Amino acid sequence: MRLVLNRLGQLGYREGQNLAVGYRSAEGHPELLPQLAAELVGWHPDVLVTGFGTLTAKAAKAATATIPIVFTTVGDPVGAGLVANLAHPGGNVTGLTDQATDIGAKRLQLLQEVAPPGAGLAVLMNPDNPYSALALKEIRLAAGARRVRIVAFEQGRTVEEVLRRFAEITDSGAAGLLLIGDPQVISLRGQIADLAVQHRLPSIYQFRESVEAGGLMSYGPDRRQIYARVADYVEKVLKGAKPADLPVEQPTKFELVLNLKTAKALGLTVPPILFAQADEIIE
Repeated sequence: MRLVLNRLGQLGYREGQNLAVGYRSAEGHPELLPQLAAELVGWHPDVLVTGFGTLTAKAAKAATATIPIVFTTVGDPVGAGLVANLAHPGGNVTGLTDQATDIGAKRLQLLQEVAPPGAGLAVLMNPDNPYSALALKEIRLAAGARRVRIVAFEQGRTVEEVLRRFAEITDSGAAGLLLIGDPQVISLRGQIADLAVQHRLPSIYQFRESVEAGGLMSYGPDRRQIYARVADYVEKVLKGAKPADLPVEQPTKFELVLNLKTAKALGLTVPPILFAQADEIIE
């Protein structure tokens, strides 16, 4: 949330002066979200800002129907029941979605560039995250069009289950891994990146944080831009705007980030087309 506070500072809000901020984090344990949301609501804030993902936003909405809520990077806010529609959210919830047409197909295409030709690919997803079903459907449609075999794995609800999945993915014969964005994937990004290298699995992630932690590559919305826009929404609410009247904003900027150190560890030669498309290369 530092990016949100930085942008609020540019808008004239200073923590400890005209802005009071309280935080709660589930630290990768989504079962804690209802309790944490209730604690924040108990402070009677002027606005609630939810961090990464759908589950945090749903917990906040369940905790209050009156306090304005601004969410970040929710994959399918309509399907998750957070808003009535993107143009006219209704209720007390609005924010920024990372939903974009064909983004799953683009990740699949990028992963194919480094996986062996004709190889099957794995998808790791959280069935408890409403966005995962939508993302997996899109990936399967793209895989069918590209004649790629896809095997989906549920990441599990505990750290141990997530980490065990890598042995199962390797046993399936998959030659690459696509991870659907989820708070647990972000929380365990370093361990997941290490396991992908250990199991010789070229992997593509949704956000750059995973690549900075040692993942091979990511393709997705620029979260720095999203969090800056969240601050703009917060300012509007603080000035009296109602979430019901603030359209949910979709991403306009996407980035491809590559980690060359990880590519070398995997024994991969990065194709020139990826170098040409990359917005940032980590060496």
